[in-house]
Amino acid sequence: MTPVTPPSPAPEKEGTATAPAQAPEPAAKDAGDEHAKAAAKAEKAAARPRPVALPLGLLKAMRPRQWVKNVLVLAAPFAAGRLLDLTVLPDVALAFVAFSLAASGVYLINDTKDVEADRAHPKKRYRPIAAGIVPPTLAVVTGIVLFAGAIAVSFVADPDLALVTGIYIVVQLAYCLWLKHEPVIDICIVSSGFLMRAIAGGAAAGLYLSPWFLLTMAFGSLFMAAGKRYAEMRLSERTGAKIRKSLERYSASYLRFVWSLSATVLIMAYGLWAFGIGVTAMPGRLPSAPSTWAIVSIVPFVVAVLRYAVDVDGGNGGEPEEIVLGDRVLQVLGLIWVVLIGLAVYTAVVAHP
Repeated sequence: MTPVTPPSPAPEKEGTATAPAQAPEPAAKDAGDEHAKAAAKAEKAAARPRPVALPLGLLKAMRPRQWVKNVLVLAAPFAAGRLLDLTVLPDVALAFVAFSLAASGVYLINDTKDVEADRAHPKKRYRPIAAGIVPPTLAVVTGIVLFAGAIAVSFVADPDLALVTGIYIVVQLAYCLWLKHEPVIDICIVSSGFLMRAIAGGAAAGLYLSPWFLLTMAFGSLFMAAGKRYAEMRLSERTGAKIRKSLERYSASYLRFVWSLSATVLIMAYGLWAFGIGVTAMPGRLPSAPSTWAIVSIVPFVVAVLRYAVDVDGGNGGEPEEIVLGDRVLQVLGLIWVVLIGLAVYTAVVAHP
């Protein structure tokens, strides 16, 4: 019998993977792990506040852009024809400073309280505290210092202004810590902030505030607050962002109801206030006629309210200052209104000093 020779192993084809070629896998895995660790370390270092970025981040967290709201302290002196009075202007300027400090302190406390919710928001996650630029402890301490500074500045102007500033701080802190998730209450507190600014200007200057003027400011504030909430709801619908808890109990139709109601009372109260400008009643004489300029000012005022409503309804902005600063037509209407009401008030002051 012929012996059977076992077949020799086939030669390996060029390019065929072999066991030795798989040996570097652990090294590649280790390299990937090292890369991931390095990336995580870099991300953590980037989130840590940097010495240069910290002061700028703290200033940004104070939201100086929103100090424009505090020009409302000029409303009462302007309406009384005392805005250019050198005995009044310094105290009104102090009211502006006091409310800017108080509002910035409220923003710091609010952002510290809402840091986790802000990180889940498409826009608010870039706020300095939510982004990790400003430590929460530093924000709280700075807020307390700003509150103390606001009260001190208010006392320099007038004790009544200090009282208004103190009430503003207490109400806003209650909103930040407890009441911001309560429907209806949250809108009322937000609108009260605008009203208190107007009252602060009158308190600083020691001026009498007309009831129609106060009603105009109150319902104008409610109109803007309801519009702000409506814009937030529209933003949530478009982006799917998590909405504030109080908005969960609102509906678009309800916010439109509040919006319409406040706009109606706002325009009516402003008309009654405008028709009273220039009217004087003296014993034995018939009341004088209202100022023509004041009556004409009703037209740009109403058009501006309607224009503001268009911007809010389109979801173009939630903050009033964002809408005003971003709408040129609204700015022109505002300028026309300021000129007309200025002519009405100051001609009345000249005629009846």
